[in-house]
Amino acid sequence: MTYDYDLFVIGGGSGGVRAARFTAPLGFKVGLAEEYRMGGTCVIRGCVPKKLLSFAAHGFEDVADLSGYGYDAQINAFSWEKLIAAKDKEIDRLEGAYQNTLNGAGVKWFKARAHLVDEHTVVLRDTETGEENTVTADKILLATGGYPTVPDIPGAELAITSNEAFHLETLPDQIVVYGGGYIAVEFACIFAGLGVKTHLIYRGDRPLRGFDEDLRAFFHEQLDHHENLTLHMGETIASMAKAQNGSIDVTLGSGAVLQAGQAMFATGRAPNTPKDVCLNGQIEVNDKGAVKIDEFGQTTVPNIYAVGDVTDRIQLTPVALHEAMAFVKTVFQDTPTSMDHSNIATAVFSNPEIATCGLTEQQARAEHANVDIYRSSFRPMKHTLSGNPGRSFMKLVVDRDTDRVLGMHIAGRDSAEMMQGFAVALKMGATKADFDATVGIHPSSAEELVTMRTPVKPD
Repeated sequence: MTYDYDLFVIGGGSGGVRAARFTAPLGFKVGLAEEYRMGGTCVIRGCVPKKLLSFAAHGFEDVADLSGYGYDAQINAFSWEKLIAAKDKEIDRLEGAYQNTLNGAGVKWFKARAHLVDEHTVVLRDTETGEENTVTADKILLATGGYPTVPDIPGAELAITSNEAFHLETLPDQIVVYGGGYIAVEFACIFAGLGVKTHLIYRGDRPLRGFDEDLRAFFHEQLDHHENLTLHMGETIASMAKAQNGSIDVTLGSGAVLQAGQAMFATGRAPNTPKDVCLNGQIEVNDKGAVKIDEFGQTTVPNIYAVGDVTDRIQLTPVALHEAMAFVKTVFQDTPTSMDHSNIATAVFSNPEIATCGLTEQQARAEHANVDIYRSSFRPMKHTLSGNPGRSFMKLVVDRDTDRVLGMHIAGRDSAEMMQGFAVALKMGATKADFDATVGIHPSSAEELVTMRTPVKPD
């Protein structure tokens, strides 16, 4: 049978675009549909704009640090409006780059919402005109990403999510952020850094569940140093209501009431798997709504594959990119390739910044008989003159029997930049002896990772 396309991709995020742009040059006819903006969550309303806002949130702290170095510096004014305008300009540029990349690769793309009527047929509804047309494809790739979830509580409609946070017309004087994961702590630090009185509400005892417990404890302690950030751990939000003065009354599970100009939910993300995209159940999903796939990304419908957040494996843009390349090799280069999801480095662009790779201490002790821990907390050299109370934290998790470094956890400025290089070492199976044999760069924070010699005693 002849189809309009050899591959049709639903979703113009990082994974979908990567798969399309690397398949087309192989001589295949490729189409792609994106209903919102090209670039997906990461580029348009996720990690890229969030990192830009994180840079801005360090401004007041950075200027204050300069006084210790002889500067008489101060910030006369800050404009949220100018920041958002600059951010929007950069996002427009990046979206244009994604479009140009697809055009250059020979991919036919549509600004349209797509749904499936059978395993080879895609209906496209133009997002501007509403007109529909139908295309067919031999292979279909689902790269529809995810969306922020909203808790089922009275008044939930009064709050924003990360989608709307990037488009606030004005910066509130006070905000309540509900959640304890990546997005919650990043936005809490952004708002607090920009001078907003920020309340972080989380049901657990400390943020970042699933991270190494020592790292969590250190991070929690450092958050307490934020002048504009108040932590409410072990709490929930029971309800929200509009106050007479126009603000939002946020009632906590304990009965306490916080009044804020804005409230934000950062309580997780769910795979974007509407029934009309999943062939009304023919493409099976799990109990979390994620598309079920095998090790090669194949769904329960043999010619349909899925990559990225819609599979709910690891919700990170670089993971989606790697999964897309594995898909291209498997399906269009006759080289079955499954992605290795171990030792994936990740970062939280909070204040302090966090980066981690490999196993936590808790995971390592569950999987290995003998584990050594190397741990250090120190005042970075920059702060010896700045007077900034912020500290850095570093930890290595080592298999005593093989000497292999199983995990690495860092907190402090530029943690992500440090981790990217060390992640290569962990992926290659570096041992603690390899770390010890590496000459550090002095003076730097990173040298601490190759100079820790004595394991800590078990608690």
